[in-house]
Formats: sequence, structure tokens, C-alpha cells
Amino acid sequence: MNQELIAELTRAYWMELEAVINFISSSTNLVGAKAEPIKQSLAADVVEETQHAQDLARRIHILGGTIPGSMEFAPHQRSLQPGDDPTDVLSIIRGVIETEETAVAQYKKIIKMCEDDPVTEDLCVTLLADEEEHLRLFQGYLLEYERV
Repeated sequence: MNQELIAELTRAYWMELEAVINFISSSTNLVGAKAEPIKQSLAADVVEETQHAQDLARRIHILGGTIPGSMEFAPHQRSLQPGDDPTDVLSIIRGVIETEETAVAQYKKIIKMCEDDPVTEDLCVTLLADEEEHLRLFQGYLLEYERV
């Protein structure tokens, strides 16, 4: 059992769950006509990020690790915390971009650790592709919303 790999998978697991929490709050708290597409996108991402966490948990378990409970959770995504202005779509878009960039970096790190574990590597390549897709979508939103 590779403790370092399990630790990094667990870090990714927490990142996915924290994204779920923040995407739910952002998709609920945002208001205004310009917010609607972002709210819808984040609400849809909640389902996908939850599935990512479940996939990671299953892999951690298979590798012999223990899935931590909520008492071990330590938040890190400061950029996605609710602000005073519920119409501030740009700050949410930037926060999502930062969150997705962090996830992309984490999956790339794990993939490099998987030289003898093609199953974990395959899972992380799939998750990386999903995160890159989310990142690109929100980079596009940023370009569009900065013009307005």
C-alpha cells in the first residue's frame, strides 16, 4: 500500500467535496439575470464533483486506505466563499477557475505518482479531463463577463 498515493487521493477527495459545498452555495446565493447561466452550470457540476469524490473514495478503499469522516475536513477554497454582493458573478467565476486549476494540478501530481498503478492513473486521467473541461468553460465565461 502506497501511503503517499493514498494521502494525495484523499486530498483530491476533500477538494472535490469542498467544491460541492461551495458550488451549492454559489449556485444558490447568486442573483440577477447575468448570474443564471453560472448558477445552472455550478448546480450541474455539483453532481459531477460528487461522483468524483465517490470514485476517489472507492479507489482509496481498494488501495487499503480509510475514507475520512467530516471531523478531518479542513477547508481551503477561500476564493469561493459567499461575499456581500450576491450579484458579483465575476468573483464566483474567478473562484471556480482557481478551484479547477488547483484540481488540475492535483490530478497531474497524482498521475505522476502512478507508475505501477494503471487503474489509479486511469481514474485520475478521467477526472483530470473533467476538471480541464470545467476550467475551460469558466475561462470562457470569464472572457464573456469581463466584456460586459
